[in-house]
Amino acid sequence: MTTVANQPSVKVIGANGQISLGKQYAGRQVLVEEQEPGVWLVRTATVIPDTNAGCTNQNAADLQNALSWAQANSPTDTNVDTLLEKLNGQD
Repeated sequence: MTTVANQPSVKVIGANGQISLGKQYAGRQVLVEEQEPGVWLVRTATVIPDTNAGCTNQNAADLQNALSWAQANSPTDTNVDTLLEKLNGQD
């Protein structure tokens, strides 16, 4: 049974403190935020291990550099045939 967004469903918290969200979420990681006592927000998430965080930071820096370059270098009309000839060494 799939629950439509914004349509509440009743779940029972078992003796071990767990609830089931459904098989479609099996194995997924989630963020659980207690917004106030008795009110939780549960969101699916992708967690990046600390050992991979440097790669993510570098990717973000590379993307920011590319965006800055694109803002500073407006596109121009180019004769594509001439460009392809230069790339292919047919000068």
